[in-house]
Amino acid sequence: MVIETKRLILREYTQEDLPAIYEILSDSETMQHYPAPYDEATTKRWVDWNLHNYREHGFGAWAMILKETGTFIGDCGLTPQKIDGEVLPEIGYHIHKHYWRQGYGSEAARAVRDWAFRQLDYDRLYSYMAHTNVASYKTAAAAGMKKIKEYADPVNELTYVYAISREEWEALVGQR
Repeated sequence: MVIETKRLILREYTQEDLPAIYEILSDSETMQHYPAPYDEATTKRWVDWNLHNYREHGFGAWAMILKETGTFIGDCGLTPQKIDGEVLPEIGYHIHKHYWRQGYGSEAARAVRDWAFRQLDYDRLYSYMAHTNVASYKTAAAAGMKKIKEYADPVNELTYVYAISREEWEALVGQR
């Protein structure tokens, strides 16, 4: 499975991606809105979980590669996540801090959103994040999502939930 955008290639993870994603997920600045940066074992579980998701669901978080250079800069994809007690399809993203504020997360999130609505039967897609993660909710908003709720969460204190419905997406991309 490969998704291409103007500047990016989103493709399935391989075990060879472990060092590149570990550099991102182990970074304290990148992971400041998570309970803690990932260690090597947690990063391996992340990749293994996504490999499982590809087999089980046909999707997961995908490696994000710059077309121009072939550089691994993060991941973006659709994963089943527990959001306020319910397992929902979530568009998530992790971007290497050297590539922040260049629109890569928004570009990838829009591509994943479009792929999901074209390939899957979901009526709504979600993103959720710690209330302190301004960059994440700006990325969700750039993908056409709107804040639909917030809830108390022992991990994040307060979690924001963004979503876009199929109907909103169709109006946004002129599918009607």
